[in-house]
Amino acid sequence: MDYNDVIKQNKLLIEENALLKEKLEKYMSQHKNYYENNKEIINEKAKQRLKKMAEDNPEKIREYRRNAYLKRKEKLKNTNDTENT
Repeated sequence: MDYNDVIKQNKLLIEENALLKEKLEKYMSQHKNYYENNKEIINEKAKQRLKKMAEDNPEKIREYRRNAYLKRKEKLKNTNDTENT
């Protein structure tokens, strides 16, 4: 490959990247609009699922919350370590 081929390939990749970014933005905006318009419904369904899970299997909720706590704790520790160094 010579220099001109590399330049052509680079231009093609830049154009393809721009096209893919545009498609991704269209896709994401549709989903974002859906969640913005139906926020109350989605939150209500999530509360119902959590309530049902609490009745069916409370041990699973404890496990989820403990895992979330441990991840938050680890993340906080990592951010403190990066600030100190």
